[in-house]
Amino acid sequence: MASYSDVLEYLSALDYPAGKDDVLRQAEREGAPPEVLTALRALPPVDYANGAEVARSAGIDAAPEVSPAQAAAQARDRHPRVSQHLRGI
Repeated sequence: MASYSDVLEYLSALDYPAGKDDVLRQAEREGAPPEVLTALRALPPVDYANGAEVARSAGIDAAPEVSPAQAAAQARDRHPRVSQHLRGI
């Protein structure tokens, strides 16, 4: 599976906004591996503002080190990034 950093690496020289065809051409030109090209071929045919938008649209998680359980716990937390003593205020 392609990683977020892989996608950004192979698209670093691309000028944005760029369409799907431009994204694919640039990745091929940079020698992207098959898993990156497969992810990019699945992109919707729209214009992308930056590499992060391309990666999100390809369904690549920007923070793969967060497990599904951690992501669910973070979603349930009503007060993210607030100190415990401030949560009752």
